[in-house]
Amino acid sequence: MSFAEISGKDNGRIKRICKLQTSSRFRKEEGCFVIEGLRTIDDACENSIRLNELYFTSAAYEKHRTELEKFIACADFVAQISESVAKNISDTFTPQGIFAVAAMPERKEELSHKGKYIALENVQDPANLGAVARTAEALGISGIIITDDSCDPYSPKSLRASMGTLLRLPLIFTDDMPQFLKKTTASTYACVAHGEAEKVGKISFNSFSVAVIGNEANGLTDKTIAVCDKSITIQMLGRAESLNAAAAAAIVMWEMVK
Repeated sequence: MSFAEISGKDNGRIKRICKLQTSSRFRKEEGCFVIEGLRTIDDACENSIRLNELYFTSAAYEKHRTELEKFIACADFVAQISESVAKNISDTFTPQGIFAVAAMPERKEELSHKGKYIALENVQDPANLGAVARTAEALGISGIIITDDSCDPYSPKSLRASMGTLLRLPLIFTDDMPQFLKKTTASTYACVAHGEAEKVGKISFNSFSVAVIGNEANGLTDKTIAVCDKSITIQMLGRAESLNAAAAAAIVMWEMVK
């Protein structure tokens, strides 16, 4: 099987991939993002995410020929790249030599009228987003609501931290969390650090509910807390004043589904 070959870093397609790797604004403008690695690309294909372009080194093709031929059948453009190009576009220290440019899934801005959701307001750390996604999938959470001022779920760091979960879970986006929560018929719960809120372990979550986690440094905005049906908190017996956003979300999600 013959493919286009790219060996130079100055190739226009390669320059575009590098920009997609580093710029959230450019990803949004282009409506696509870069996926790196065999497993994550496979997750994308399994979830009907369209592959616009597929790139791989000769070594990667020899090692993963069967899997790559499945991806090749789904991609609009396919090219074999040199090892130096692979290192140039990779976001990892030890690139596998397999990359795809994929179309972003259609943006969802509304919930279905059932299920339990975790919402993230202005969460900035891709590691937190990835950890929340992995826990959400493991516990059977219906989806993640993300504000537009949160970190980009399609960034290399977010995708890597989630181990592909962000390509499998439904993502719902909003540019205004208070307005979004006002419109939904779900029961809404603001997760706060102060002890005046109800203890999360004593809450009976409705079958259609949303729990909201806030920014790592500042927590939830006052407007979001005000529109939620209840404020809930995680009881802490030690000296720590608050929990990491991902840890707090994991506890809340466990309580939601148990």
